Amino acid sequence: MTQDWIAAFLIGILGAGHCMGMCGGIAGLMNLGQTNVKSTWLNPLFYNLGRVASYALIGAIIGGSFSTITQYSGINSPLVWLRIVSAVFMICLALYIGQWWQGLTYIESAGQSIWKYISPVGNKLLPIKHPLYAIPFGFIWGWLPCGMVYSMLTWSAAAGSAKQGALVMLAFGLGTLPFMFMVGISTGKLQTWLRLLIVRRVGAVILLTYGAFQLHQSISKLL
Repeated sequence: MTQDWIAAFLIGILGAGHCMGMCGGIAGLMNLGQTNVKSTWLNPLFYNLGRVASYALIGAIIGGSFSTITQYSGINSPLVWLRIVSAVFMICLALYIGQWWQGLTYIESAGQSIWKYISPVGNKLLPIKHPLYAIPFGFIWGWLPCGMVYSMLTWSAAAGSAKQGALVMLAFGLGTLPFMFMVGISTGKLQTWLRLLIVRRVGAVILLTYGAFQLHQSISKLL
């Protein structure tokens, strides 16, 4: 599984431009009205730690649920089939990040039905009065409907256990953390660079190549 952790971490880094588009605005609210220099970097840090923790929890839930289902499904090579699904989602994610195809927005829209009940809880924590409050705020916002997160959750489903599912999502979350932290402390030049279409498409091509490789490897196991 080490290979999956490394790949998930790199995907988090490569998808930084998309993460900034989805969560950059809310990350920028961490220091709203802050005059304490220490809080201006602790708030974004704790927010991101909370967000990553939520990814790990979701990964554990998905990984554990699907591992239980596959044990009793009676389907031959169930994890291989899940790997194929995750590879397809990875290809879709690459097309999404590269802005060649936006099909994952339909999945994000489906998640909005739940998010509308969760987001008001997070909004009550604003403005952040103490850095520790940023942890639950980030944990709540980790459930924001996101095609990239949903794509990674298919990896958790194929991980084979709750522990492995959590570790896949933890690695992914840690990959997103450096750029999202820097966005939170308002590094304007970084945000401008990440918005460049060429930067997003270079990352997308790498993801597309990796997804195609995983798809080929998984299908080969069934032949």
